[in-house]
Amino acid sequence: MWASPTNLTGNRVALAPLSHAHAPDLAEAAADGDLHHLWYTFVPAPQDISAEIDQRLAQQAQGTMAPFAILTPNGQAVGMTTYMNIDATNQRLEIGSTWYRKAVQRSGLNTECKWLMLRHAFEQLEAIAVEFRTHRLNRQSRAAIERLGAQLDGILRAHAVMPNGTLRDTAVYSITDAEWPVIKAHLTHLMNR
Repeated sequence: MWASPTNLTGNRVALAPLSHAHAPDLAEAAADGDLHHLWYTFVPAPQDISAEIDQRLAQQAQGTMAPFAILTPNGQAVGMTTYMNIDATNQRLEIGSTWYRKAVQRSGLNTECKWLMLRHAFEQLEAIAVEFRTHRLNRQSRAAIERLGAQLDGILRAHAVMPNGTLRDTAVYSITDAEWPVIKAHLTHLMNR
């Protein structure tokens, strides 16, 4: 498989292939801040973590997703992320289905996590482009994506039906391989501040 789960380690965060061993920590993380009540994004409820891990591992088996647990240096799982919509033929993938427990949001973990994933995608997998997608109204997610340096490709209007029945307008961002050296320098600067 072109983009399979692997261990990625930074100074403040590590990514490990997702497994059911992470379920207790992830259930606790999902409960922190009741993130599963947000209507414009999807974070599993604490009692649904095992089913969410099953779903992500099933997509991994199909070759469309590489799921990760996001770990602190002490090994505690504080969220999930994935390479998804993997397109090996066109050397493209999306980084998405990412969520963090409330206590670590805005702590710098996301910047280093994305730096690790982007570096692996561009430098090991030789991706041509990496996408990010989020609800048009998810201002926190859009600000985090823009802070990475990703460019807005456009808005897919009435793109998907949300669990509550509303239609999602999807904001699509990307970073290309030609942009990666500048983005890498930018993210390195942010992490060193």
